[in-house]
Amino acid sequence: MTAILKVDEIQDTAGNLIIKEDSNTITIGASGDTTNIIGTLQNNGSAVSSGLTSTQVFTSSGTWTKPSGITKVRVYVTGGGGAGGGTISSTYNYMSGAGGGAGGTAIELIDVSSVSSVTVTIGSGGSGSSGAAGGDGGTSSFGSYCSATGGKGGVVPGAFNYTVTGGVGSGGDINLTGGGGGGAIENQGGALVSVAGGNSFWGGGGAGAWSGTPGAGTNGGGGSADADNNAAGAGANGGNGIVYVEEYK
Repeated sequence: MTAILKVDEIQDTAGNLIIKEDSNTITIGASGDTTNIIGTLQNNGSAVSSGLTSTQVFTSSGTWTKPSGITKVRVYVTGGGGAGGGTISSTYNYMSGAGGGAGGTAIELIDVSSVSSVTVTIGSGGSGSSGAAGGDGGTSSFGSYCSATGGKGGVVPGAFNYTVTGGVGSGGDINLTGGGGGGAIENQGGALVSVAGGNSFWGGGGAGAWSGTPGAGTNGGGGSADADNNAAGAGANGGNGIVYVEEYK
């Protein structure tokens, strides 16, 4: 014979609530209590999961689509890096353009309980040009929630009163500025290595080089400048921006 106990509420000997059922809602414990669950808590036979569940990485523009059960996301939005500055024909024996600035970064925790998808825009890295300043990086965004501008392109040798700044995040819980590009150089002395690009939140600044190919930026990093001996050359391209999405239940 099977015994069945039917109750709506269980209390301890002091009258404190242990468990209560009311209109199909079950309350365990009271405010301030610590509830220890031994074993696996299940929802209709399936284990209940929480915390970081999955991630998505965007290196080109597209659409973020919410996976089933996700309620919050933390997004990292980084703008494109500026290109390195080129070199020009000059009376100076050795010279380097300025390195490109890195894209800024915005970091934000977003409640997506009522959201199904968000448009993701990735800012392009700036392009290097022979004998000219590098192009600026583009702006990246996660819908209208947060965005980050791109870094400025590096200048040519002899360009004064100009700052190669990094991009800036906006709308995030944390808004970061990308690393600035180094200054342009004119030198009558010995050979030199070109100025490196600025680093983004992810690093990625292009490495300097002499009489070779300057290093391109990655993940929003600035491109390295060109270094040459009295000749025109192009700086390296900046890195395209990136959006990284952490998905939580």
